[in-house]
Amino acid sequence: MNQEALKVLEERRSCRAYKPEQITEEELQAVLKAVTDAPTGMGRQSPIIVAVQDKEIIAALSKQNAAIMGKPDMDPFYGAPTVVTCFAPKGFLFAAEDCAMAAENLMLAADALGVGSCYLGQGWAAFADPYGQEILAQWAIPGDHYAVCQVLLGYPRPGDPHPTPKPRKAGRVLRV
Repeated sequence: MNQEALKVLEERRSCRAYKPEQITEEELQAVLKAVTDAPTGMGRQSPIIVAVQDKEIIAALSKQNAAIMGKPDMDPFYGAPTVVTCFAPKGFLFAAEDCAMAAENLMLAADALGVGSCYLGQGWAAFADPYGQEILAQWAIPGDHYAVCQVLLGYPRPGDPHPTPKPRKAGRVLRV
């Protein structure tokens, strides 16, 4: 049994405080490879993944997310230097699940490399305004796709990159 893999599964936690330095190209390539290895419904491989490291684009998308949340002074990206968005086709039964699996693969690979991550389930919000629509056009995201989620990536600020988890609730797993 691969104990290292099980340890990553057990210890990965969301990171909400990032150093400003960018992750390495090798780390980015490794986590993006993990995304392409994720299972997809009916084997369609339909999610489109966009990794953004441009500070201006990240700031604009963060501002849009904050406005939709009703918290204009907050940075919902927590200063992460890389933001990965997963787009899926509208109307496909497994669109959200495919993106969630891709995001989980990405976050587990990131953790194994010492890169912090955080899942945001409101990806669509960042692209709701005219600026967001312009960005989608620049990225050539098909009109029949929508942003399902975003994953933040970066090096955790000093401290424990694996905070103590909340106690696990009993009775959530049944064996019959």
